Amino acid sequence: MDRAEIVDIPKAELHVHIEGTLEPELAFLLARRNGLTLPYADSTELRARYAFTSLQSFLDLYYGLMDVLRTAEDFRDLTTAYLDKARQDGIRHAEIFFDPQAHLRRGVPLEAMLEGFGAAIAASEGPSAYLIPCFLRDLGPGAAMDTLDELLPYADRFAAVGLDSAEAGHPPEPFADVFARARAAGLPAVAHAGEEGPSDYVRQALVSLHARRIDHGVRCLDDPELVLRLAAEQIPLTVCPLSNVMLGGVARIEEHALPRLLAAGLTVTLNSDDPAYFGGYLADVYQHVARTFGYDIATMRAFGETSIRASFLPAAEQQRLLGPL
Repeated sequence: MDRAEIVDIPKAELHVHIEGTLEPELAFLLARRNGLTLPYADSTELRARYAFTSLQSFLDLYYGLMDVLRTAEDFRDLTTAYLDKARQDGIRHAEIFFDPQAHLRRGVPLEAMLEGFGAAIAASEGPSAYLIPCFLRDLGPGAAMDTLDELLPYADRFAAVGLDSAEAGHPPEPFADVFARARAAGLPAVAHAGEEGPSDYVRQALVSLHARRIDHGVRCLDDPELVLRLAAEQIPLTVCPLSNVMLGGVARIEEHALPRLLAAGLTVTLNSDDPAYFGGYLADVYQHVARTFGYDIATMRAFGETSIRASFLPAAEQQRLLGPL
């Protein structure tokens, strides 16, 4: 299956962190613009650091590098670069995560983030895009509630709220009140669960947060009863195979749980997660999956259709995007 066929597939990206699209070259450009010096000689040396042993080893670099994001112009340029790449990959709609707490604690105003994101989305000739702010679970529910206070005046700009960052030891359940308050304001939930954390974190995300989608979710297979619930309720999983390999969840993509997730009747979408760090944007993910597991074009088109159906777009808009370009 060649790349042109992959690009032609109508598809959405539902699990991409905008900070994870920060390519080394853009990081150096933004550092110069903001008078910062990165602790790397050049983009080649920085890219050589992308050898991760765990989620935490990735997050240490990820949060350090995003220090170059300071102004609305920076967030605009970052988002524009992703949307341009998304257009080249044939993405018709993107639901973009961002981490407001990671920027607020550096003194970056929420208004600067939203101004930059909004300008890029409004000017884009590529996919439509929604924003999903995520709470950093390792900072705890109190900090999440404080951040929700800042987000709620702009609730009409968001499709949902999410939960991300270091999963191990940080279950979803303590965030129940945060997500209940967001839900009362019209913001549904998505949540990272079952990546490094146990299958019970997936269950907690469903029960305590009322999550409409599970981000990653691959460890649900450890709990047959949970798998039956996910299948029966058609809860989408936003699976990120290249990410799982890069962070050591599996040693090789050939060992990925994707075929078992499909065999269990689960609703699976393919996504890039943090593509600047994990070796591929969405078309690359589709191509790797097709080649690794021998999937034909009909199977890959089914992944694309599932991704659009699993989005927060209205049904009529979903149908429009599934039509010809």
